[in-house]
Amino acid sequence: MNVILLPPSDIELQDAIDFYNDQMEGLGNQFYDYFLHTVQYIKAQPDIWRQVGTHSRRANIKRFPFFILYIHDNQDILITCIAHQHRDPEYYTNRIQ
Repeated sequence: MNVILLPPSDIELQDAIDFYNDQMEGLGNQFYDYFLHTVQYIKAQPDIWRQVGTHSRRANIKRFPFFILYIHDNQDILITCIAHQHRDPEYYTNRIQ
């Protein structure tokens, strides 16, 4: 199963890593590790996460206040958004399908 970060989720991931590395050396790398673990959980069982649209699902990243919005499209996981949980929902609602 392929995992594809659709723009701008690729930029959102890098921005979060950079933000946490600015807060404390190595914290961004920890965030990235937790992100990868969450993606592995999604790949293992893509249909168990909370549904937030007709096709979109949401998985929280453990230890960090971020979540991943994604679509399970046959053999692919399409990540549409990586957002802070306290961000204004208007930021990402147009990416929920």
